[in-house]
Amino acid sequence: MKRKITYLFTIMLVSVSSVFAQSNTGNAFGLVYEGAIKENLPGKVNIHPVKYNLNGNEIAANVYTPANYDPAKKYPAITVAHPNGGIKEQVAGLYAQRLAELGYITIAADATYQGASGGEPRHTDKPFFRTEDIRGMADYIMTFPGVDAERLGALGICGGGGYTLETVKSDKRFKAVATLSMFNTGEVRRNGFQNSQVNTIQQRLKEASEARAQEAAGGEIIYAGVASVTDEEIAKVSTLFYRQGYDYYFRTHAHPNSTFLYTKSSLLDLMTWDVRDNLDLIDQPLLMMAGSVAQTKYMTDEAFEQATGTKNKELFLIPGATHIQTYYVPEYVDQAVDKLKSFFGKYL
Repeated sequence: MKRKITYLFTIMLVSVSSVFAQSNTGNAFGLVYEGAIKENLPGKVNIHPVKYNLNGNEIAANVYTPANYDPAKKYPAITVAHPNGGIKEQVAGLYAQRLAELGYITIAADATYQGASGGEPRHTDKPFFRTEDIRGMADYIMTFPGVDAERLGALGICGGGGYTLETVKSDKRFKAVATLSMFNTGEVRRNGFQNSQVNTIQQRLKEASEARAQEAAGGEIIYAGVASVTDEEIAKVSTLFYRQGYDYYFRTHAHPNSTFLYTKSSLLDLMTWDVRDNLDLIDQPLLMMAGSVAQTKYMTDEAFEQATGTKNKELFLIPGATHIQTYYVPEYVDQAVDKLKSFFGKYL
């Protein structure tokens, strides 16, 4: 039985072709961030699109190598996990490239079920899979020519930051971990952004259960979230974080593989997960960065306080930056990269 797909959008759809037009920058690698690599040149940072298998699904990733890369030498490596709704060609790629400029071999991969990676149903978004994605990046990059497997670090951005923290609780191949604008996806899916939906938790769990039952019976796959937006709809969004997010993902850094959709049945896993659980298991050096005026900063504060198992942790605030501005505004990106330079330079 062929499944139908029902989309439940909080904002009206516009055509996929218009989204593609906004992201068609002509970059040979599909990169949509400022200063992105346009071609691989000798003696420069280069990008290597790769594919590998993870739990039966094909993963699409980009590996960045430092200038004058020599596979006979040994380099530290860093995995870069993208935000919810994001892909490797956006902010994850920007930071992967900037870290490669500092001498690291880096990898940014599309999450399973998302972007150019395989997996069905599309846009499945579950903590277990996102954590496995980061472990999978580690599996791959540790065997990449020139990587020193004893000097592996992790950077997670937004939702990828929460899942990176989850990963390093148990995976001790990672010797140092950093997050940028960390987003506790489970807390927000359960309680709503800034605890705005605590009164509807049971109702939303019931709806997610019904969506799961419908999928299991071969019926329609129900999607929650946002596929695309009009300018008028963006202007009406009351929350700065989401307004700037829609502008980033659907306007200034749009890419056809990037979407805010997720299967509604994923909420069964998302709403019962919380990155704050067992944070004391992190014993690696930890750096958590956030914009000083970010509306999401409370999630970084909560996690940082509960990460009691490491002797080396630091909270770094980027003055004047909002959550989304840490993704692309040069002065804020430069501050974050400078901090990552000293942090990973010390511990890797």
